[in-house]
Amino acid sequence: MVAESGGPEDQKPQSDEARSAFAPPAGTMHPVSPPEEDHPTSEFAIPTGVQPEQHGPAGSGGGSGGGSNSDTLSSAFTPPSTYKAQQSPPAFTPAQGIPMVKLTKEAPWQDRMRTMLRMPVTERPAAESIQRTDDETGPAVPRVLDLTLRIGELLLAGGEGAEDVEAAMFAVTRSYGLDRSEPTVTFTLLSISHQPSLVDDPVTASRTVRRRGTDYTRLAAVFRLVDDITSDTEVSLEEAYRRLAEIRRNRHPYPGWVLTAAAGLLAGSASVLVGGGFLVFMVAAAGAMLGDRLAWLCAGRGLPEFYQFTVAAMPPAALGVALTLTHSTDVRPSAVITGGLFALLPGRALVAGVQDGLTGYYITASARLLEVMYFFIGIVAGVLIVLYLGLQLGAELNPEARFSPYNEPVVQILASMALSLAFAVLLQQERSTVLAVTLNGGVAWIIFGAMARTGEISPVAATAVAAGLVGLFGQLFSRYRFHSSLPYITAAIGPLLPGSATYFGLLGVAQNELDTGLASLSTAVATALAIAIGVNLGSEISRLFMGLPGAIGGASRRAAKRTRGF
Repeated sequence: MVAESGGPEDQKPQSDEARSAFAPPAGTMHPVSPPEEDHPTSEFAIPTGVQPEQHGPAGSGGGSGGGSNSDTLSSAFTPPSTYKAQQSPPAFTPAQGIPMVKLTKEAPWQDRMRTMLRMPVTERPAAESIQRTDDETGPAVPRVLDLTLRIGELLLAGGEGAEDVEAAMFAVTRSYGLDRSEPTVTFTLLSISHQPSLVDDPVTASRTVRRRGTDYTRLAAVFRLVDDITSDTEVSLEEAYRRLAEIRRNRHPYPGWVLTAAAGLLAGSASVLVGGGFLVFMVAAAGAMLGDRLAWLCAGRGLPEFYQFTVAAMPPAALGVALTLTHSTDVRPSAVITGGLFALLPGRALVAGVQDGLTGYYITASARLLEVMYFFIGIVAGVLIVLYLGLQLGAELNPEARFSPYNEPVVQILASMALSLAFAVLLQQERSTVLAVTLNGGVAWIIFGAMARTGEISPVAATAVAAGLVGLFGQLFSRYRFHSSLPYITAAIGPLLPGSATYFGLLGVAQNELDTGLASLSTAVATALAIAIGVNLGSEISRLFMGLPGAIGGASRRAAKRTRGF
């Protein structure tokens, strides 16, 4: 059979599924091209065999059929016809390069790290000195991040501002060689992320701050630890962990009975500032100490701080109402209640909250100010309950009364210094810082008295100026001692707290005189904001006249935020 010979003319054609539409016909030979990977080409390259048309100097289409509106064929990377190499635009990077920023070791680590945080990420210098581990293989990333979070937790729990906490965390990670790290601080959460390289996955760790306490001695110890880590001193991870554990185990420098006596001294000194005498001093001190003991009792039973403030505000108000019921003319009940309020007003949290807001940490600032509001409401509730009961019993409280003028400036200066001293003890400050903050509080009251009494300037403006000087001196003290500025600032603003305006505002509300009460409370709020803004402004002024740490090439100081409202 011829059909079985298998001749090519008798073969059936292949189906479409059996061959590709792009397969070359049988019998044709094409040179084998090399793999595409060996000769990569751009998708914008001109195909082989196509010649681009030549254009004239004016850029018009060439050829017999080409006009001014005809399409031209050219590469996407061909420079425009108007481009001239002699008149090329300046390059993005200048020929002399970008000035290098090097942070010198002479400046405190707070300034160096704050400068880093306020720089764009692309302009930050390389890591500084690296603390090596024992095997010299580099730092263990998870342990460094854990140490950094524990340090940040102690600082945030101690009342430090969010920017200073981030600066400390940034300093620790960079000192151990983790230069690509970004810390984030909120009111109750700390997190940090480190990316080893551009191709590696980032390592992220976080820690929750569930309990906050006031102990500036512990705060100063943490600052010394960070200063040693960022200096030329070799501090291994094991040594840093050991010192951090010692800081956590350290007891408070003052026992409980000393804190109670300090609360009494603070309330008595505040009563003298508003015109009270020796008897008022003793009654105010007794009321504050009784309120402090009741607050300790509530804390031991696990009650929230809101109720602790409410209970602590009741004894001074009760003693003031009791003195009013005795119809004694030698004792000022308003001075007794005001002295008790001075011992409870949350000046520390207020300053920290406003400072966070001014430096751009709005979430943390909102949380801190909300905490201040709750504390203030607790104080208001405690005082109003007692005032309402006093009015029902026939107590004659005059919201229009005002305190006696400052006829004894020497006594009041000494009282302001005693108030700052007592405030420093309540904040658990180191004994070496008590004298400085006491003098700072006396200077603040002198400035306030000179402006408000002698110069007849608005008390709010005088408070802002005095608080600004407190912030300035506190920042200078902290630079000299390489400590946090809070121990030199917080206690010094004690004499400036709006205790009297708060009392008269609450008294007006209790007697249903809302216009007078709300006006006085508005003055108290304005005074509190003036204190916080003045403290922050004084701190920033101290940095304004000090050059950027190690700026080479005339680099300007970076602001906390540069959005300009956009």
